Formats: sequence, structure tokens, C-alpha cells
Amino acid sequence: ADEYKNLGNKAFSAKEYEEAIELFSKAIDLDPSNHVLYSNRSASYASLKKYDKALEDASKTVELKSDWAKGYNRKGAALHGLGKLDEARETYKEGLKIEPDNAQLKKALEDLEHADKYQSMDSQFKIFNDDALVRIAMNPKLRAYLDQPDFDNRVKEALMYILTGGTNFQTPQETEKPAEPEPKTRDVPEPEPEPEPETVEKSEEDLKKEEADKEKALGNDAYKKREFEKALRHYDKAWELDPTNVSILTNKAAVLFEQENYEECIKICEEAVDVGREHRADFKLIARAYGRIGNAYVKLNKLDEAIKYYGKSLAEHRTPEILTKSNEIKKLKVKLEKEAYYNPELSEKAREEGNELFKKNNFAGAVERYTEAIKRNENDPKSYSNRAACYTKLMAFQEALKDCETCIKLDPTFVKAYIRKAAVEFLKKEYSKCLETCRTATKYDTEKKHASEIQAQMRKCHESMYQSSDTPESAEEAIRKAASDPEIMKILQDPVMQQILQQSQDDPRAFREHLKNPTVAANIEKLMNAGVLRTS
Repeated sequence: ADEYKNLGNKAFSAKEYEEAIELFSKAIDLDPSNHVLYSNRSASYASLKKYDKALEDASKTVELKSDWAKGYNRKGAALHGLGKLDEARETYKEGLKIEPDNAQLKKALEDLEHADKYQSMDSQFKIFNDDALVRIAMNPKLRAYLDQPDFDNRVKEALMYILTGGTNFQTPQETEKPAEPEPKTRDVPEPEPEPEPETVEKSEEDLKKEEADKEKALGNDAYKKREFEKALRHYDKAWELDPTNVSILTNKAAVLFEQENYEECIKICEEAVDVGREHRADFKLIARAYGRIGNAYVKLNKLDEAIKYYGKSLAEHRTPEILTKSNEIKKLKVKLEKEAYYNPELSEKAREEGNELFKKNNFAGAVERYTEAIKRNENDPKSYSNRAACYTKLMAFQEALKDCETCIKLDPTFVKAYIRKAAVEFLKKEYSKCLETCRTATKYDTEKKHASEIQAQMRKCHESMYQSSDTPESAEEAIRKAASDPEIMKILQDPVMQQILQQSQDDPRAFREHLKNPTVAANIEKLMNAGVLRTS
């Protein structure tokens, strides 16, 4: 009802009287005992000159609240508009008995007396034909008489003027003394002046809301000054005056948050959500309440609840601030869970269990145990290396490479990780990468424990490279594939490499000399691996 009333007030102010009537009617349907609604609709009807409807609503207003002077003003205005001046006069007087100093009622009664004077004057002129007053008003010597108090005595002169048709007419005064200066003219007042539209009245509830806003503003000022107890008093007073304003509760919750009273902060915000739902508050206010609940749960170290309420806040209204907080808390939760799960002893046990399963060719089961070992201690490179071996057996090459890279990142000297990485690259037929990885493994295998294994992998790689050069794949196909490889194209476009390749066709011995250069040899291997160079 309040919402419709406020909309009706806005429509009335914009002079959209039909719309105002419709909105006030909807408000009355929801709150038929509210005298202010009938009063406002009466003013709307009066502005449209629908005085009979205005009188009905004004009478209802007086019936509902007989001690409210404004109702009598509405009723008197409607009676005035209907021409019932005596009844209007009595109605205004009744209102003044209730509120003797009411300026609107005094003004309305004064206007009514003025209108009554001209109505009685008009009744005197009925002895004339219909255009008599018009003819008098048009005469420059007579029209000024209309404003004079002794006008009744001069009616005879007007009658003489009418009877003579206006020919050679002179008043007795004109024959005895010179003509006086012509008095200033004015229009004849209408017999029944229309009452001016009146502004709608503010209800007691509206006044309370205004007071609540003032109290809330005082609370905001106190909050900024960190005078929290004072701020709470103002917010409590504001809530007493307007228990529908959700922002009062969210502001109070902010104070409680600063006071580290997080449980009470959550309780107030939950109340704000319930009130907001009931009164259809702006979704941004609901989102703010949810966000503050999330903040409180973070302080209480209840991260799951915090994430939950941040999600609710984002569902109501997505803001960068809440989104950032939500993401940060999710990361913090993962970090804390990892720290809580960390146990090197249990990690070692899980890894050993994985080793036993690997020996039994249960590679999927081994992956599960190695994964558990990594969760217990994510800084142990051996678990990644072992899991990479399982992934290789399961033909999951991308996962195997990823684990090898992680292992190498944790321990760049872990030779076994390089060997397993080279094995995956060989299976993917990335021979040049395989050889490069093997060389790196050799570099870190200072004690030569893995020398035979590394050499075997390099030998297999060279054999596969030479075999691939004898395949019937067309040169056009090889060039087409090479064109899509940025690394191969970079080698082919290098002026030095172009000169060496050209020289290799004319002088094979010079080409063998160039192969002594490690960089050139590596580039040649890559070209052979890509099928761009073939052995004869």
C-alpha cells in the first residue's frame, strides 16, 4: 500500500491525475482503513473537477478520522466545487473548531466568502436579459462601478443606460462636475471560482521514515568517527521508526563487525535478508547483507560457510569486491587443507604401496597410491617420477610429461625424471627432443649410474630416425608438416644453416666437419627427425 501511495504522490505532483487515482485506488484495496489514501484520491478527483467523486472520498476521510482538520478541508473544497457554498462554509468552520490556526481552512473560508458575494450579486442582475452584465462591463464609464461598494445604488444608472440604448447618456454627476479620471479596470470575477488543487498530505508513517533517515545519517557519521556505541544507538532508534529499511540493519551489522561481534553481525544480516525479502528490497541490499555474513564467517574461520554466503551475494548482485574475496578464500581453503593433510611419513608409506602395485603391473592402482603420496607431501619428486612411469605404461603421455616436468622443477638434478621424459618423447616420435633430454640426463649423471640406460635410449632414437628417413613418405608431405613447425622453419630460414645444407650437397666431407659443431649437429638431427633431410 505504501508503495502504491508513493507512486500516486509522484503522479499527482506530475499532474497525472488519472494515474494518481488508479494508484491510490490500488493502495486503498490493500489498506481500506487508511484515511490519508482517501484524502489524496479526493484531491486527485478535485483536480479533474470530478467533485462528486471528490466529495465521496472526502466524506470517507472525515468518517475514518473525524479529528483530522485536513479531511474537512477536502470535503469543503468538493462542496465548493459542486456549488454548495453554505454546506462548504459549515464544513470549513467544523474543521476550524478542531484546528483553529489551520491556514488552509482559513484561506478556503475567505475564498468562499468572496465567491458568495459575487453569486449574490449575480442574482440581482437576473432582472436584466442575459447579456446585461456584459454590456455594462464593456462601457468605459460603468465597468469601474463593479468594484465600488455602492454599486447597488448605481444599478439604476446602468438601467437607464440600457433603456436608452447607450445614446447620449450622461450621469447626473457628469452634468454637475467635470468628468473624473477613468478608474483602473479589472476583469469581472467568476461567480464560482474553482478551488486550487492541493498537495497530498504526508502520513504519519512517511514522517516516521523521514525521522528514521535522519537517525541513520547520524549513525553513519558516528561510524565514520569510529564512535561505534553512539552509532548503534542511532541505528536502533532509526529501526524503531522504520522497521522496513534494510540498509539500517546492514549498517548496524557493519558496526558489529568492527566491534568483532561476528555472531551478532551474522544474526542482524540474516534479519536484514528476511525483511528485505518481505518488503521487496533492492537486490543490491540483499547482496550486501550476504557479503557481510561471508566476511563474518571468514573472521570466525568458517571458510565453507564464508564461501557459501559469498556465492549467495554474487547470485543477488555480482561485484568485483565480493568476487575477489570469494576467490581468495577458496585458495586459502585449498592451502589450509593441504597443510592439514601434509604428512611425510604417510606419504612414504603410500609411495611404497604404489611401488608394490607397479611390480604387479597394477598401474592404475599404483597411480592412485602415488597420487595419495603426492597429496601427503607434494614436495617429494620421487612420487611424481614414479607416477610418470605408470602413466607411460597406461599410454597417458601428456600426464606422464607433466609429472616429469614437475619432478624436474622440484629437483633439476633428478636423472631418472629426464630418462622417463626421454622415453615418453621417444614414444611420441619426437626424436630430436628425446636426444636433447638424454644429453641433459648425461650432464647430471655425474656418477654414471644411468649411463647405459641413457645410451640405450639415444641408440634407439638414432635408429628410429634413420629408419624414418627410408619410409616412402613423399618429400612434399614432409615439407608440409615441417611448415607447421615453427622450430623447423626457424632452422631452415637461418642463413648459416642454408649455406651448410647447400655445401653438404657439393662436399660431403665439409658437411661432416660441420657436424662437429654441437649446435649444427642438433639442428641437423631436428631436420632429419622432421623428414626434411634424408640419408641416402
